Amino acid sequence: MLSQLSVGVVITVLAFLWSAFKVMREYERGVVFFLGRYQGLKGPGLIIIIPVVQQLVKVDLRTIVLDVPSQDVISRDNVSVKVNAVVYFRVIHPDKAILQVENYYQAISQIAQTTLRSVLGHHDLDEMLSERDKLNRDIQEILDKQTDAWGVKISIVEIKHIDLNENMIRAIARQAEAERERRAKVISAEGEQQAAQKLLDAANILSQQPQAIQLRYLQTMNDIATKNTSHTIVFPIPLDLIGSLQELLKQKSR
Repeated sequence: MLSQLSVGVVITVLAFLWSAFKVMREYERGVVFFLGRYQGLKGPGLIIIIPVVQQLVKVDLRTIVLDVPSQDVISRDNVSVKVNAVVYFRVIHPDKAILQVENYYQAISQIAQTTLRSVLGHHDLDEMLSERDKLNRDIQEILDKQTDAWGVKISIVEIKHIDLNENMIRAIARQAEAERERRAKVISAEGEQQAAQKLLDAANILSQQPQAIQLRYLQTMNDIATKNTSHTIVFPIPLDLIGSLQELLKQKSR
């Protein structure tokens, strides 16, 4: 009987010692309560806790990735879309994360969903698609302010997908096609305008130098003759050019 009692005492002592020693990793901190009252933080490394009298709650300090489920959002221009996002956060103050909120992970998930719907609902669909970086920053700033009292830092918020129905996708495709046609017409008109301006400038230069017109005329005839060697080309000769050639011949004869 005595030996059995001794064995029981030894087992009890060993269990007491086993539960008293805790090992905290580098990325972990322990929130210690003494008879239900907050006592302080411990870790990392080997720590000793008095069983029954003290309780230890571990908190992970690494960055946590929270996947925000798809939310039904109605944009400012009354377009219904489904949007989901991802939130990166980490605990900065473990004591606040335990004392100020019951479950900080669930609380951040719920507030991220409501903030996502609220922020996107104040923007048009075009802004959601083209200004995603700005929306990410706005949501991140709002979440960071709201979770600061919980000792949590929101580092990154990224909108992952914006799902549209098929009718809206076709409407956006038609709009994009119309925009491309408009740009093509504008570019073509600008090209015509620039070409007309260049022709006008060339005409002004040639009108100031009659000899330049004659040289250009001869150059054009030479180009046509070179490209069409197997055809007979009938080309009118301006009288001004003939007169200039006659004067040139007279000067040489003198």
